Amino acid sequence: MSRVHAERASMVRESYPYYLANRAVAANRDLAVEDKFTGRVATHVALAGPAVLEAAIAAAAAAAGPMRQLPAFRRQAVLEHCVRRFRERADELAEALCVEAGKPIKDSRVEVARLIDTFRVAAEESVRIYGEVLPLDIGPRSAGYIGMWKRVPIGPCAFITPFNFPLNLAAHKIAPALAVGCPFVLKPASATPVGALLIGEVLAETDLPAGAFSILPCRSADVGALVSDDRLALLSFTGSPAVGWDLKARAGRKRVLLELGGNAAVIVDRDSDLDDAAARIVFGAFYQSGQSCISVQRILAHREIYAALRDKLVAAVGKLKIGDPKDEQTFIGPMISDEAAERVESWVASAAGRGATVLCGGSRAGRMIAPTLLENVPADEPVNCQEVFGPVAILAPFDDFDAALAEVNRTRFGLQAGVFTRDLYKAQRAWDVLEVGGVIIGDVPSWRVDHMPYGGVKESGLGREGIRFSMEEMTEIRLMAIRTPPEKGEMQSAK
Repeated sequence: MSRVHAERASMVRESYPYYLANRAVAANRDLAVEDKFTGRVATHVALAGPAVLEAAIAAAAAAAGPMRQLPAFRRQAVLEHCVRRFRERADELAEALCVEAGKPIKDSRVEVARLIDTFRVAAEESVRIYGEVLPLDIGPRSAGYIGMWKRVPIGPCAFITPFNFPLNLAAHKIAPALAVGCPFVLKPASATPVGALLIGEVLAETDLPAGAFSILPCRSADVGALVSDDRLALLSFTGSPAVGWDLKARAGRKRVLLELGGNAAVIVDRDSDLDDAAARIVFGAFYQSGQSCISVQRILAHREIYAALRDKLVAAVGKLKIGDPKDEQTFIGPMISDEAAERVESWVASAAGRGATVLCGGSRAGRMIAPTLLENVPADEPVNCQEVFGPVAILAPFDDFDAALAEVNRTRFGLQAGVFTRDLYKAQRAWDVLEVGGVIIGDVPSWRVDHMPYGGVKESGLGREGIRFSMEEMTEIRLMAIRTPPEKGEMQSAK
């Protein structure tokens, strides 16, 4: 290991506390966090139990009033402080992410940049929470009335985040909550809790009201209170569809936001620049070892260019470097766990056993899955109709653009889709027809900028993230109607 790598590795500490009601609590060292590449324990994290969760919820409920009264400039100052500190600690954040998630160091730096962008945009939006004046005199009955509405914080929030983007997916819940004035309790993924705790460490430097935030790694079995407790007004969950919809069913009357799984497809029409499309597809399918809900999983190419695109993809995939995520040249790092890698391997084998052609990859070494391209995959194979969440993509030809759109819509998922075409009318038709939350023209579905509305339909979710849109979800409209009594003369004439 080079000196630079050694210095970065030293940034990961031996242990981290959790944050209860704004305060660091080194209660224990019960949660071991692995270096996902080596499989060795990299650090330990304090683990919260049910009593701690109860204390956090009570503190968030008590903080709802003070947070609601916090003026916009103070909320903005907290977010701006976070932006400054994240920039100062960028190397530490990236190294922790590289170790706990196995994310290649180049990609880890990109996620830190996105964390900073997310808080920066939230700081800007925190002073732009607008309402409207609403004329009410639409008939004789409402003459003399005028209305005004504003947005107010919904109240204490519960957040549950997954392992694949430990910094930015936490940021997409935390930053909007702070921007509008909602206290929160966050449970990060047990496999990757360090990123969220580093965010908590920075938040603890601010003057937020007591109880404004708690960040608590805990066992899944202990998370029930975050779902069912009526003192929490909103639950925002990012993770698997099976878990997400179950949580919604148990959430009672609270508002629920779900960012769930996908089976993202990209269409490549015959007028596309194949070199450009191939480069973007390789990125979209294999970035972060495919562990993204908008990773390219299905590639639909017009039959006239199918063979040429297939050859370009196979050649490009063969050049991807697999290995240690701390290496600056690594593109494919480890899967999050042995179990995840074994599942992906079994799905590829199942497809191959039913006649699918393995164009490249298909092998596993521990947690490392070689980037894999398949064709001739039966429609009901898991790697085709479910979410693979690994470095695997399948190819299929199409003859008719409308048939390709129908194929994209075939699955029960609907997060994002990509369409490579130079035909404006086809782009418009894709936007009209595709049953997804976002249609990306000229690029892969894996593309996202952090202030755009992001979310899915069908089994892919409920509601939207993207700072301003999350802020709307975390607020509710409060109306004031004002009656101006009629003048005496008007009253007499009315009689």
